Amino acid sequence: MKRVAVVGQERAGVETAAAPAAKDNWAVVKVHVAPMCTEYKAFAAGSGQGVYGHEAAGEVVEVAQPGRVKVGDRVVVMPMNACGQCAHCLGGDYIHCQDGYDFAAVHGNADGLGTMAQYLLKQDWMLLPIPDGMSYDHAAMACCGLGPTFGAMQTMRVDRHDTVLITGLGPVGLGGVINAVYRGARVIAVDSIAYRADLAMELGANAVINPLDPDALQQILEFTPAGRGVDVAVDCSGVVAAHRLCIDAARRKGQVAFVGECSDHTPLQISDDMIRKGLTLVGSWHFNLADSPRILAMIGEIGGQLDKLITHRFPLDDIQSAWETQLSGQCGKVILQPWEGANV
Repeated sequence: MKRVAVVGQERAGVETAAAPAAKDNWAVVKVHVAPMCTEYKAFAAGSGQGVYGHEAAGEVVEVAQPGRVKVGDRVVVMPMNACGQCAHCLGGDYIHCQDGYDFAAVHGNADGLGTMAQYLLKQDWMLLPIPDGMSYDHAAMACCGLGPTFGAMQTMRVDRHDTVLITGLGPVGLGGVINAVYRGARVIAVDSIAYRADLAMELGANAVINPLDPDALQQILEFTPAGRGVDVAVDCSGVVAAHRLCIDAARRKGQVAFVGECSDHTPLQISDDMIRKGLTLVGSWHFNLADSPRILAMIGEIGGQLDKLITHRFPLDDIQSAWETQLSGQCGKVILQPWEGANV
């Protein structure tokens, strides 16, 4: 099979690897769509990891035993390889599993681990059935396109009474706009890239603020009742300044969710931010598997929005252009189609 490879700084290619084989409850999935996420950072740095990708939608083509899926099933592939037995997994929050499998140790190699390939290997309980009539492109948005902010908004019970601030309008943040608009909330978005600001407005945001403006916080507050702040803020940028903006823009007793990954230290004033303001801070990585029917039902209802969110499609062989497009910032969600143009 073919899979993506990084061959140097901002240089990508395609390499050949052995196709994986089904084993126990691990099923082989033919990848029809591989949405692209943060792997572009490895491309930019030139750091070869061997396998790339953690999101996918495709068709089950091989199983080793009767189980939750069968050959021919169309499925969304959940990220990671959790144990399936701990309290987090059994409660649906598998994303927080601390006992996940070492894929290479289980299978003897990493073939089938990455989703930016023609085939992958995944435990059957981490494969969500795609409803009839739903395209692979749309179904794949249940991963990082919509999933992280969907999980955050489920936790915070966002509804039509809320004003929601979303900072960072990469694909995850744009997915957050879609999620909030779907729930009937008023949406204020923040980003400095004009392309993304325009796309957020097209997706239903009520306003987009440039964080580089010195009065960005005041502009946000002016969009809220009596200038008291937003009910909910969701950071999708992973930028410390955006974290602080979310905290400052939230009203008293408001909620702030951190979705974007960040390794830097965000200043937090315990008295002013937490005790006196009474904020609730939420860390959100993904959604609970029990909510899978809800997110897929939503996807079935908002197809047109997803056609706007997915701005670029590339065959696997054109991974160089795909990653260059991501680096440009002039895009929404970018997807790979591993079998587009392939000899089959």
